[in-house]
Amino acid sequence: MDNSEKTNALSRRRLLQAGAGAALVAPFGGLAAQALSLRAAPDIDMSQFPICRTTAEGPVLTGAPRQLKLSWNAGAVCLTPVPVAIDQGFFKKYNLDVELINYSGSTDQLLEAIATGKSDAGLGMALRWLKPLEQGFDVKIAAGTHGGCMRVLARTDSGITKLADLKGKAVAVGDLGGPDKNFFSIQLARLGVDPVKDVDWRVYPGAVVNVAADKGEAQAFLASDPLAYLWLKDPAYKEVASNLDGDYQNRVCCILGLRGSLVREEPQVGRAITQALLDAAMFTAQNPVEAAKSFQPYAPKQATLADLEGMVRYHTHHHHPHGPALKQELKAYADDLKVVSVFKPSTDTNKFAERIYVDIFSV
Repeated sequence: MDNSEKTNALSRRRLLQAGAGAALVAPFGGLAAQALSLRAAPDIDMSQFPICRTTAEGPVLTGAPRQLKLSWNAGAVCLTPVPVAIDQGFFKKYNLDVELINYSGSTDQLLEAIATGKSDAGLGMALRWLKPLEQGFDVKIAAGTHGGCMRVLARTDSGITKLADLKGKAVAVGDLGGPDKNFFSIQLARLGVDPVKDVDWRVYPGAVVNVAADKGEAQAFLASDPLAYLWLKDPAYKEVASNLDGDYQNRVCCILGLRGSLVREEPQVGRAITQALLDAAMFTAQNPVEAAKSFQPYAPKQATLADLEGMVRYHTHHHHPHGPALKQELKAYADDLKVVSVFKPSTDTNKFAERIYVDIFSV
């Protein structure tokens, strides 16, 4: 499979956005305001997503639009459904006035912000959220939003052709506690490679991990889109593995968390924001060109519209589980994290998944 294949407040007050260049180096840093126009929500072919059909036809909030704050990473192309929900009017469809906050801070700080009401909801990566959620933040996972976006890359002349080849090698990473490092450590362990003893993980600024390989300081590097996709346009680099390989091709990568008090006190609002984002994900899967146009204002300048479309098509926006299906995927990730000792062997992953998720369309 080649790289091209793999590879718009509504009535809200403001949109906080990071500059694209800053987002590459510090994905949650920098704030700026931008006004966007309204559109009526388009029709979606629900037949492709039968699990969501009933909820999408449910009652809409009445009265004045409900104001909500949604935290996201404006530099993450895999969150394209967020600007799609604005451009295509999905928040408006469910009578929501959504303020997007490009969050700056650690995952613990983000989860605390959601739990304490500084934000009502947020989007993030499952493998970055699960360990902090073990601490008991009052945040409930309501849906997955997509799969894909993490990759292992190496120089074409490195001799590395598969993940197991990382044994005994130096690998450049942007964050030793990052979701990509966790994910590929899990995969290495399942291949019989000890990710602690057999791999030399070396930390570099995330936007220049490729330079470590160019200088010979590392034989491979971990990266997420859009950077990974853009680097793969250079024939000097190749993809060794991704989080869409094997059984993970149907596993969610990013998740939607809701403020716990919102779920308990205003479940209809929780359903509205969740459904708006599920609709936007479905639109993204069915209309990748239009979706790419929605994300273009946030993308790095070197990314063409064709690049963004390629990334949208590569990420599995058709896969966004909720309810029992979501709980099972969260449990599976918790089981995975036990493999690399991020979770204790004694952790009851069934109880953990039950505690951190909410079947929002059943409350």
